[in-house]
Amino acid sequence: MRVSVVIPARNEEAYLPSALEAVLAQTLPPFEVIVVDNASTDRTREVAEAFGARVVFCGRKGVAYARQAGLLAARGEWVAMTDADSLPTPRWLERLAHKAPVAVAVYGPLRFYGVSPLEAAFSEWGYRAFLNLMALLGRPNLAGANMMVLKEAALKVGGFPEVEAREDVLLGWRLKALGPVRYARDALVLTSARRLQGGWGRFLLRQARNLLGDPRGYFGEAGERER
Repeated sequence: MRVSVVIPARNEEAYLPSALEAVLAQTLPPFEVIVVDNASTDRTREVAEAFGARVVFCGRKGVAYARQAGLLAARGEWVAMTDADSLPTPRWLERLAHKAPVAVAVYGPLRFYGVSPLEAAFSEWGYRAFLNLMALLGRPNLAGANMMVLKEAALKVGGFPEVEAREDVLLGWRLKALGPVRYARDALVLTSARRLQGGWGRFLLRQARNLLGDPRGYFGEAGERER
């Protein structure tokens, strides 16, 4: 199985090294690692190249456009996505791949890092409960920080929709019409608590609004993630 790992990045020179180290340390080595430079003004490109990643430039600002550029550029049959401020655990790709043979997409859980142990545990427990609920409702909730798609299938449904938020979730729902979308509960990714800027209340409100169809809130004016 050839798996391309795609990491969208805009001004991520601080977080990107740790993300790339985690991806390159996988027990199932990726076929290639692609960093999509989403019009960065810092050293994102230089950092990616120093780690041997293939850099694809996407001048249109927005995570959906960056993910789509990475999907189109990928040479692997499968395309795994994570974020520049996220840290896949060592067996992440291996565990996603284990679910792949009978699926068109696979996704896993998230846990915040950079918070107290109690908050980290709460974030993982809450997210796992949410994923289980959405699966029961027939609405798999893929997250761009922890998902893998069959490239051919993703392109067949048009790839990532051009929205500011929920591009990952919407792609998952489209893929479900083509075949199984499977949940790999042990394919854990740690993700930065900067999404909690403004507190848990603001974060949860933003997520609820996104679920109800509000497309705002993933990138600020300067391109930094807000969720």
